[in-house]
Amino acid sequence: MSDDRLIVALDVPNALQGLKLAEQIGEAVSFYKIGLGMLTGGGLALANELKTEHGKRIFLDMKLFDIGATVENAVRGLAQFDLDFLTVHGDPYVVKAAKEGAAGKGLKILAVTILTSLDRQDLDGALIKDGEIRDLVQERAGKAFEAGADGVIASPQEAALIRALPEAEGKLIVTPGVRPTGAALGDQKRVATPANAIKDGADHIVVGRPVWQAANPKGAAQAIIDELSAL
Repeated sequence: MSDDRLIVALDVPNALQGLKLAEQIGEAVSFYKIGLGMLTGGGLALANELKTEHGKRIFLDMKLFDIGATVENAVRGLAQFDLDFLTVHGDPYVVKAAKEGAAGKGLKILAVTILTSLDRQDLDGALIKDGEIRDLVQERAGKAFEAGADGVIASPQEAALIRALPEAEGKLIVTPGVRPTGAALGDQKRVATPANAIKDGADHIVVGRPVWQAANPKGAAQAIIDELSAL
């Protein structure tokens, strides 16, 4: 039985491989993420097919960032696909523009706080202001909520801090950087296990390589669902 707290990232090169993987996993997973890496490989077509023909929920992970008018127009176009989640960068003006573009549709706008692949050294190199990452993530999340975001993207290590914000009431927390016990970290630096991420306040966890690189992707997904069910 599926559990939509688990979102499987279809981080494969093209729509054909993505569809094949989704068919292998079958009914075990009801929610998929399609990211920027597949955009030129038929990602939007796959999102639409999984939604309309297979009844899956779809998280479109585009991390949009541009001037407000461009973001609003882009989101308005994407909202026509009747998808579920869309990411934008968490700057308040970007969030406000995205919400304008999604007006009247069911598309939920999720604001990216700080990417889970980044650490303090990376932020220094990008000239991001001083401070602990967890504090910056909490601050960005609060500002995104105030700007109208339906939820935020943050690492599992910051989920509890965000959930404690008064502004987080009724909002979604979606956590990438989730790794089952024993799985390789890859390029993720701020990680947690599926169960710990949910315990700390996440509504959904995003898992990619530990599922799609597994010899048995359906079994790998089911193992994560079983871990969540045991909470």
